Amino acid sequence: MTDLVRAETPVVMGVLNVTPDSFSDGGRYADLDAAVAHGVRLRSDGADLIDVGGESTRPGADRVDAETETARVLPVVRELSAAGIRVSIDTSRARVAEAVLAAGAYVVNDVSGGLADPDMARVVRDAGCPWVLMHWRGHSRGMRELATYTDVVAEVRDELSRRVDAALAAGVAADRIIVDPGLGFAKTAAHNWALSARLPELVDLGFPVLFGASRKSYLGRLLADPAGEPRPTAGREAATVATSVLAVAAGAWGVRVHDVRGTADALAVWRATGSPRLAGATGARRTSTSPAEPATGRQQAGTATGRRQAGTATGGTRPAQAATGTSGGDR
Repeated sequence: MTDLVRAETPVVMGVLNVTPDSFSDGGRYADLDAAVAHGVRLRSDGADLIDVGGESTRPGADRVDAETETARVLPVVRELSAAGIRVSIDTSRARVAEAVLAAGAYVVNDVSGGLADPDMARVVRDAGCPWVLMHWRGHSRGMRELATYTDVVAEVRDELSRRVDAALAAGVAADRIIVDPGLGFAKTAAHNWALSARLPELVDLGFPVLFGASRKSYLGRLLADPAGEPRPTAGREAATVATSVLAVAAGAWGVRVHDVRGTADALAVWRATGSPRLAGATGARRTSTSPAEPATGRQQAGTATGRRQAGTATGGTRPAQAATGTSGGDR
């Protein structure tokens, strides 16, 4: 697991929604056989992790209960793990995470960054597994109203820093923490573009960064037809690949995508051309604290909240098109 967090090459996380109502593929993989077959296909296409989710977090989505979520994801995780496929669990519930980790999952991908369930830190700490802390301000039903920022990059960085510090204080090892800016979660399209343009400021937190723009609605608006109709989800793959390569070139640890093959192919080209970095990307590829270094070693240089002051929060550019409007979590 530490090798995965400290991977030298970009990690590709393949999306497997076993839900009836996810924005892009809801219902396609609700059947166990279909879900397992798709997970196997994603792995063969080049995914390093299969991210299994049993609760939609698309804009306005209602929550399902823990029993329903567990019933959706647990059989899929068991089957994929038995086939030797690494799985992450996309959940904000400690109870679901604990059951799925026991069934063989490697990673907890928590869209709430630990805020939705205070017991999640204990589960992750005790399991010793990697934990993706995503920037989050509230559940899908009301997150559009929370998309208010003066400087979205500085504020997302600050709020992620607080989640990292809370995880460290709960005893989670520093070399198990991954952060995610949470594109579309309490973010407008303009916020998403700003976070993409200034991603190195988040990489400078010193933790691996997961980037997930796949098929999201702000890409659909960018690619709208002359009448202003957003591009359907099926037509957003090229844009998704572009965002993924740019994110990795800016220093992202990994990308979360629906179409694994296209992204894996593009990243193979990126590596073959010398893994070029974008202007403004800072230093070598970031990794978290090594296993030999205790978490407190990182904190001697200050907490994550303190370290954010090392970077500046200057304004970033954003495209003239599709720079307005809300963009939901799209999961």
